[in-house]
Amino acid sequence: MTEEETMVCEIPLTQATDEDIVDVLTRYKKVAVIGLSPKSERASHRVAKYLMDNDYDIIPVNPMQDEILGKTSYASLLDIPGEVEVVDIFRKPNVVMDIVEQAIKKGAKVIWMQEGIVNNAAADRAREAGLKVVMDKCMLKEHAVMVRAEKDGR
Repeated sequence: MTEEETMVCEIPLTQATDEDIVDVLTRYKKVAVIGLSPKSERASHRVAKYLMDNDYDIIPVNPMQDEILGKTSYASLLDIPGEVEVVDIFRKPNVVMDIVEQAIKKGAKVIWMQEGIVNNAAADRAREAGLKVVMDKCMLKEHAVMVRAEKDGR
């Protein structure tokens, strides 16, 4: 098996707690969405739109697009001017390590790998550099759970 094939089948060896996820969602609002699609039917587009509608500052990262959701799209994380807090990844696991290295250079606070995306080595690297890591979770779903819990008084 190639490295790429084995990484597609990984499961998270460690995972953020529910409290960690709530902390990330409430503390950090500037989110670079890596692999954001201009197509409204794609998960990355739906998640980014939802986050925008819930007061998050979304920064599209897609080298094939100039603009997505009315915002300038950047070729890479390192091309973004200014601060990035959360790096939300919609890319295959085999490219996550490169994204993590860019996030470390950029001074990001959180690596968030969306549902179906797991790279334990990249997660370990991010944690070693002091970043929080969430793997195999959807920001939209986790935010909706948090909001529902707040409304229910939990």
